[in-house]
Amino acid sequence: MTSGYTLEQLSIDQSVEYRKIVTQEDVQAFATITGDTNPVHLDAEYAATTSFGQPIAHGMLTAGFISAAIGTQLPGPGCIYLEQTLKFRAPVFIGQEVVTVITVTDINTRRRRATLKTVCECDGKTVVTGEATIMLPA
Repeated sequence: MTSGYTLEQLSIDQSVEYRKIVTQEDVQAFATITGDTNPVHLDAEYAATTSFGQPIAHGMLTAGFISAAIGTQLPGPGCIYLEQTLKFRAPVFIGQEVVTVITVTDINTRRRRATLKTVCECDGKTVVTGEATIMLPA
């Protein structure tokens, strides 16, 4: 197993980038796993009647890329996700690449916690913003 960063290895403004192209298969799998079968995600004919004009990825699928970046890269394996705020600012369409950036904004040595700025973008446009709090092992 790959180990992640320790609390002592983190620094303010340290960041990582995680990239993922959203596929129709990703959206279908998310719908199957969660039970969220809203037709705006799965039915092109229905989605065409919405303000988006085409199917969009689930917001929580996009937010899942934040979890992936935190759990695999910064701080990585061993950290525990405690809290996450999310603001969904724009849709993610099938075939778009989501670029997730995680940045350390605060380190609490006493409590072994870090606060992370979380941002997802598509084609240079912010689609999700938020803040995460994570705990690092001793």
